[in-house]
Amino acid sequence: MTAEHWMSEPEAHDYAAAKSYLSLLVGGPGAGKLAKALRKEKQNRPYAAKDILRASGLALLGPDDPEVAADLDKVKGGKKLSPILLVMGQPLWVADGYHRVCATYHLGEKYEVPCRVVARRP
Repeated sequence: MTAEHWMSEPEAHDYAAAKSYLSLLVGGPGAGKLAKALRKEKQNRPYAAKDILRASGLALLGPDDPEVAADLDKVKGGKKLSPILLVMGQPLWVADGYHRVCATYHLGEKYEVPCRVVARRP
């Protein structure tokens, strides 16, 4: 997937979604710190869709999943997708963008996905 399919910056609502998801894993205060760290991270790092799925242990959603299908339609229509928000650790946490990773995999498992990444702090 080439760069023209990706926004350079995550959308504002991605951070709120990440915080909501992360609050289930580390509670509200910890989720707030991680979401703030993700917002401060300004560099996108490219990772292959297949590697993100492997490191996270998440199952690949099919192209018929409604949100994956919507993302595939966006790309086919020339719209850009938002970078993925990741928290490194064992396993990798996809804080926001699981469906976008799956959609990218269906376009090509080796396609690189731009990611904002922060380390999980103990």
